[in-house]
Amino acid sequence: MEINLVMKQKIVNWLKQYSKSSNLKTFVIGISGGIDSALTSTLCAETGISTIAVSMPIHQHLSEVERADKHIDWLKNKYDNVSSMIVPLTHVYDTFEMLFADNESKLALANSRARLRMTALYQIAQTNNGLVVGTGNKVEDFGIGFFTKYGDGGVDISPIADLMKSEVRSLSKQMNIIDEILKAKPTDGLWEDDRTDEDQIGATYDELEWAMSYKGKAEDLLGKQKEIYYIYNKLHKENKHKMEPIPIFKK
Repeated sequence: MEINLVMKQKIVNWLKQYSKSSNLKTFVIGISGGIDSALTSTLCAETGISTIAVSMPIHQHLSEVERADKHIDWLKNKYDNVSSMIVPLTHVYDTFEMLFADNESKLALANSRARLRMTALYQIAQTNNGLVVGTGNKVEDFGIGFFTKYGDGGVDISPIADLMKSEVRSLSKQMNIIDEILKAKPTDGLWEDDRTDEDQIGATYDELEWAMSYKGKAEDLLGKQKEIYYIYNKLHKENKHKMEPIPIFKK
């Protein structure tokens, strides 16, 4: 899906207005080496407001770290309001993992990486009178819930959460995000191997976008389309608790 630079300016203006109304003077963003955090950090940089780009490696695949570093360098060379921090969390994570050696879930530990990063971002944000900026897109945040609750889902504002992944790619290309990031396969960065989002989900983002917008009947679908539609709806139902307010008992 194509998206033009008018949308870029709308998002930039929205970020400026939110910063002003909240009386918080800094944007703090975790940089993963992926396209979502690259676009989000660039949009924040475009505001002229102080922006801190934070790399938080935890046993990270080298290619992800290198892409994150290249993007941060590109940002700092292009925008004088951008600074950066490297917060190596591998030792913290290893200590945390040892505490649960007898009660270990690989998925829970993977999600703990995202929660440690969230904690670090809020430490930086509160120290710098800032806002933690979310990097999730519409498919992840409102389609299949492909994020960690109280991890990368723990943010103050979400500037690209109403953009489909194809729109993220389109706008990133127009804003001249570096080629390595534009061409990289999406990954959540929570595993020590190089597994992609598609490996975990079983469908591409383009396929999920189709399923998210499909208004017909499930019984009318055949073959691959039926499989994709099933994957989308299964994940949407399983992860609905992430996308809805916390249930509260009413007395």
